[in-house]
Amino acid sequence: MKTISIILAAGQGTRMRSNLPKVLHPLGGKPMVQYALRAVEGLSEEAPIVVIGHGAEEVRKTVGEAARFVLQAERLGTGHAVLTAEGLAAGQGDLVLVTSADMPLLRHETLRRLVETQRQNPGPITMLTMTAEDSHGFGRIVRAPDGSVRAIVEEAQCTPEQLAIREYNVGAYCFRADWLWPALHRVPLSPKGEYYVTDTVGIAVDEGLPVLALTISDNEEALGINTRVHLAEAEAVLRRRINTDWMLAGVTLVDPTCTYIGPDVQIGQDTVVQPNTYLRGKTVIGSGCVIGPNSILEDAVVGNDCKVLASVLEKAVLEDHVEMGPFCRLRKGAHLASHVHMGNFGEVKDSYLGPGTKMGHFSYIGNATIGQNVNIGAGTITCNYDGVHKHPTEIGDEVFIGSDTMLVAPVKIGDRSRSGAGAVITRDVPEDTLVAGVPARVLRKLKEKDGE
Repeated sequence: MKTISIILAAGQGTRMRSNLPKVLHPLGGKPMVQYALRAVEGLSEEAPIVVIGHGAEEVRKTVGEAARFVLQAERLGTGHAVLTAEGLAAGQGDLVLVTSADMPLLRHETLRRLVETQRQNPGPITMLTMTAEDSHGFGRIVRAPDGSVRAIVEEAQCTPEQLAIREYNVGAYCFRADWLWPALHRVPLSPKGEYYVTDTVGIAVDEGLPVLALTISDNEEALGINTRVHLAEAEAVLRRRINTDWMLAGVTLVDPTCTYIGPDVQIGQDTVVQPNTYLRGKTVIGSGCVIGPNSILEDAVVGNDCKVLASVLEKAVLEDHVEMGPFCRLRKGAHLASHVHMGNFGEVKDSYLGPGTKMGHFSYIGNATIGQNVNIGAGTITCNYDGVHKHPTEIGDEVFIGSDTMLVAPVKIGDRSRSGAGAVITRDVPEDTLVAGVPARVLRKLKEKDGE
């Protein structure tokens, strides 16, 4: 049976008190709607259909080509929202999976079980339910004496007896497609002037058709986001899930309660993540590393056996056995080769530091290519920006740059050359040459092993 997935994302979310559409509020560093898309991934042969309304263009731009879109111009309830997708979905599949973009904690595995249950259901609907003491405003599941589902009653319309029911509607459904579309046209208008998808249950029951309920085991999956309080609750649940999975995979989190790992991060076995560390975006970390405490890595790639202490990495690359920190910053385009050491309060942008190079503290390297086994003394700066353009600096292998050297780009330093402390280098320096002064001048050629 072919399945079509529909994600409802048209609501305004007024209780969020925000100019940002509710489904675009970030959760774990990603827009909420992305979790709904991930949950249905692989369950339908075609791209999911996202029903958009409030902030439609923003949602469309954020989701991009990951989905197809239909516009619910008038927000007239969930039943009306699903019905807007009829023109795109009717005749395209045997089953229709309906979920909401504001329920980001629903697991893929749960929705797969929902679809599989409906495949075996002789009736037209299988729905997710939960049992709990707190209703969170969910509709009640009313069952017949034989245990079959008879109706879903919204909390505002419940009788006192129905309010005592502790089984609730989660808001995720799988329908038989050929039954759903005609049924939606028969959904009655509610007292609030809306059409509810939940009323399809009553239609099925009136036709004598069985409605199945699949009860979830983890009630946290049913958390819907209507306020920023709910968003914070979901953030905590998501963080606990992610951190638990990594610890079970062989990663040590010294204090999981103050460790923040994004859903797309990858971490190797035997890596230790210290407290107050944030791993964001598509960061990839190898095995045997120590990250933190107090480090922030975003879209960074870190090799094996690296140490990153109290530092910030943004779109940077570390090869194996790199040590850096505390208080270093790697900006976009920074690439530290194997066995590089970077001291405290250093910054690198759009530059390559070759194998074995050591960069002293209080230094800035920008738009530079640096060879292997280079010593960059404390306070060294590549003066790469002239106010209009940025210029490159090239430093060869086994060069010694003295403390407080200014490298005024564009400039090249040949292999095995040296600069005296405080030099301001404005011209290229040949190989095996010692320079010093302001501006730097050639003092002499260096002999083999000179200065050792």
